[in-house]
Amino acid sequence: MKRILFSAALVLGTVFSQAQTQEQTKPEYQNIADKLLTSNSKLTIGGYGEVHYHQPLSSENRRNGELDVHRMVMLFGYQFSERTQFVTELEFEHVSEVYVEQAFLQHKINKSINFRAGLLLIPMGIVNEYHEPTTFNGVERPLVDSKINPTTWREIGFGLSGTIQPANLKYQAYLVNGFNGYDGTAKLNGNGGLRSGRQKGASSYISSPNFTAKVEYYGIRGLNIGLSGYLGDTQSKLYNGIAKDNEAALAKADSSVVGVSMIGVDARYSLKGLQLRGQLYRVGLSNTDQYNKFTKKAAALNDLGSAMNGYYVEAGYNVFRPFEKIDYELVPFVRLEGYDTHAEVADNIVRNKLYKNSVITTGLTLKLAQGAVLKTDLQFVKSDGADSYSKVFSAGLGVMF
Repeated sequence: MKRILFSAALVLGTVFSQAQTQEQTKPEYQNIADKLLTSNSKLTIGGYGEVHYHQPLSSENRRNGELDVHRMVMLFGYQFSERTQFVTELEFEHVSEVYVEQAFLQHKINKSINFRAGLLLIPMGIVNEYHEPTTFNGVERPLVDSKINPTTWREIGFGLSGTIQPANLKYQAYLVNGFNGYDGTAKLNGNGGLRSGRQKGASSYISSPNFTAKVEYYGIRGLNIGLSGYLGDTQSKLYNGIAKDNEAALAKADSSVVGVSMIGVDARYSLKGLQLRGQLYRVGLSNTDQYNKFTKKAAALNDLGSAMNGYYVEAGYNVFRPFEKIDYELVPFVRLEGYDTHAEVADNIVRNKLYKNSVITTGLTLKLAQGAVLKTDLQFVKSDGADSYSKVFSAGLGVMF
């Protein structure tokens, strides 16, 4: 953990030291909410969507493919005044499920500081904020952004955001409710990690606030470097109604809580047709020995790990870039991933090799127009406990407007 923090600080420090000699630039990347906030219209409507096809490949058995309208999303932005705006994102998943992914009010205090409150995306990594299908390669989002950083991760809270133009910095800092760790049953385990603990603003509850923040440097053209963090405790419904002097009940409730400290480093770089990106996550979980004992089923302990790691590196190139008369973009890419939800475990838990996986994804992204893509890829996944890679062929389309 200390090495990761030191390396991240060293990289960011080296980049920041060059800021005085770099020409001030605008942020290279904007997600769809950013675009709604910078619109001059009173009412702005946007959206994105994706349709997928997945075909598992096996040399021994026939396997049915899966077709899915994975998500269709509508976004609305409304400008009450030059300083005050509202953004919401309404998502329909798998045709039958409805979610609110963002719903926040923003008030501009000055040119560098905005106040935000509502249902906010947690600013960890790249994909949790830039999850529209035209902003990443591959039919599905990287697996690291499901297993370690549980995209799409959003909670209710408030805080500050903005840009510091002289330093070419973008920042966010929020207080939010934490993961639902225990509401009568355990929500966290080794296989799913933190994902099932997302409250998503749906009748959320809070027993202690959590803090999250991100700072990004964009002072070198084509380069964006981010350092993000999340710190706090999971929430437990056992605290509700406990007398403050009831030590036994408080001790029981404390056993149902896990401390979460997450740090992420990410980078994106584009030069002419070359596209590079990468992410690195480290998650430390405390009190997992007590949590696993408290939430055991029958005689079997829960198996939540005490640390999780994840990363990916990706390279792609627009092969149509040299041809001025071709309006399309065709990007072959390859992405290498690794994640381990049992990077460390408490003494009473045995590390599960199936929770450590290596992933290779390679494919093509064809941009037909700004905001319209066709995608295809082949993904290989292998756990430490497996003898061979499982293989899936995927194809899909994505739009964003």
